[in-house]
Amino acid sequence: MTSARPARVAVLISGRGSNMQALVTTQDESFRIVLVASDRPEAAGLAWAREHGLPTFALAPKGIGKPAYEAALDAALREAGAEYIALAGYMRLLSDAFVARWRDRIINIHPSLLPRYKGLDTHARAIAAGDATGGCSVHVVTEELDAGEVLGRAEVPIHADDTAETLAARVLIEEHRLYPAMLREFVRR
Repeated sequence: MTSARPARVAVLISGRGSNMQALVTTQDESFRIVLVASDRPEAAGLAWAREHGLPTFALAPKGIGKPAYEAALDAALREAGAEYIALAGYMRLLSDAFVARWRDRIINIHPSLLPRYKGLDTHARAIAAGDATGGCSVHVVTEELDAGEVLGRAEVPIHADDTAETLAARVLIEEHRLYPAMLREFVRR
């Protein structure tokens, strides 16, 4: 059942924000991006968000510590009226306390077919294992790394001449397709 108004979503990024851009450009009656936040004030995705009229928040945790950083982030999310959080290339682990405050309202896009290859270097690990396919997954964020309910996956064939970079480029195309669709479904639950 569609709500009377779009769900208010904040997107957390650490870099160029290509998945954030995919979410922004596919907003519809189901969700609206109300804030783009980053742990890296120099993140290229913040500039893109500002150019597209989106509110932004940026704060580096270095020097202030994780608790102070997360308190400031939480305050910015609440001030923006965020109801959900979409992690989109956000490369910082959230504390258990932060995840608990936003329980069942944070999702993430991960570049592997979960539960395989949690964490980093997913494409290289899939190639090294001789897998026939790689891909991406959207999952609910829990206190355990990349272990929450998988909402959806997209598979990409691994070619004999693939490198981690060539596979990542093909998977990214699928990430941009999958993430908006899964966010849309998630906020409608």
